[in-house]
Amino acid sequence: MELEQIKAIIAMMKDNDLSEFSMEQDGLKIRIKRGPEGFQPTVTLPPAVPTQLAAAPVSTQAPAAASATPAPAVVANAKHIESPMVGTFYRAASPDAPPYVEVGQEVDVETVVCIIEAMKVMNEIKAEVKGVITEIMAENAKPVEFGQKLFAVRVK
Repeated sequence: MELEQIKAIIAMMKDNDLSEFSMEQDGLKIRIKRGPEGFQPTVTLPPAVPTQLAAAPVSTQAPAAASATPAPAVVANAKHIESPMVGTFYRAASPDAPPYVEVGQEVDVETVVCIIEAMKVMNEIKAEVKGVITEIMAENAKPVEFGQKLFAVRVK
């Protein structure tokens, strides 16, 4: 699917006041959702993306197993900040900037915790929960999937 086709779909959505559009063609899935904050595109590619993402959970499982002692205490009142879209996860606004959040840092519902780049658009992701960051589950500058856990938060 070409960028011009995606732009045409977005224009059609605006013209007809549609809030959501999804389509699947030749293994490519596209979902565009428009809400009060604008458009949130989600594109799922065939084999290449799932293969890369399949490796990511394996690497995040190993640290969780290594820190198995504190995990039961954290799980009881933990929430996860999940990716609202497919894109590239960035912990900071630029390569030379400090990360938005670190493990042990308190966050509230409006705290920006990361950026996800999707289709050359930088989307700030807010915590949407009040608590303390207990784990960073995504790797900086790596692809993330819709619904993938990015951070673990001990709720206050």
